[in-house]
Amino acid sequence: MQTHPIKYPSDLTDEEWNQIKSLVPAPKSGQGKRGRPLKLDRRILVNAIFYVDRTGCAWRYLPKEFGPWQTVYGYFRQWSQDWTWTFIHDTVRDWLRKTEGRNVAPTAAIMDSQSVKTPDQAGERGYDAGKKLKGRKRHVAVDTLGLVLTLLITSAAVQDRDAAKTLVGSLVKMFGRLQIIWADGGYLGALVQWVKALRPFGRLHLEIVRRSDQASGFKILPKRWIVERTFGWLSKSRRLCRDYEVRLDHSEAMIRICMIRLMVKRLASI
Repeated sequence: MQTHPIKYPSDLTDEEWNQIKSLVPAPKSGQGKRGRPLKLDRRILVNAIFYVDRTGCAWRYLPKEFGPWQTVYGYFRQWSQDWTWTFIHDTVRDWLRKTEGRNVAPTAAIMDSQSVKTPDQAGERGYDAGKKLKGRKRHVAVDTLGLVLTLLITSAAVQDRDAAKTLVGSLVKMFGRLQIIWADGGYLGALVQWVKALRPFGRLHLEIVRRSDQASGFKILPKRWIVERTFGWLSKSRRLCRDYEVRLDHSEAMIRICMIRLMVKRLASI
């Protein structure tokens, strides 16, 4: 098996690779219009993408031990477009939920957004007047373990309540057992009744977790801390400290890649 001689902290261990190797697409066998066959070992390819996600380096600065950066980026791009990253992420998440003794389909979710800056060359972006920054927003719904259920990337100018309809719509479509969604005061208003109307004969509702008017200083709010912890996990990947991607599907992929690495590590340790 082809291996690169230098080991990086972001590399998968043998136990971690065994967790996901069945999910990584096989090398291409066709020539010509369908692309050249993959000359890199699949494990090296995945390690290279994890390296970029964790260190935040530009693709062309990828260490030569990982092979041509153009090849690595080409597969990252392809797997972003053909839903491969989504498939791997969701499959590993379901495995981890089962390992933790949870039903694959959650009954509860926590929703929030995170605004991040974008460099000048990035694509779609806008100004978040509340956070006073120009960039994008990550709208995320997680389960009670902090694992990402669904996500949406928008301009930072998009209001949380507006993006929440798309986010909640995806949640309801994907998880039929969902009964409650917790969110902060930014989602208060007509959205509460809108969520309830999605299942008029069901038990789905949006519960707003508010900060007490009497509270002073920092205070951990029930359930809300779970999604904040997930944002903390994402910030450990330098590629995600800002949104460097031009394409929105690449931004989503980088988040899923970060979570795949975290979940695979947790699975291998159980």
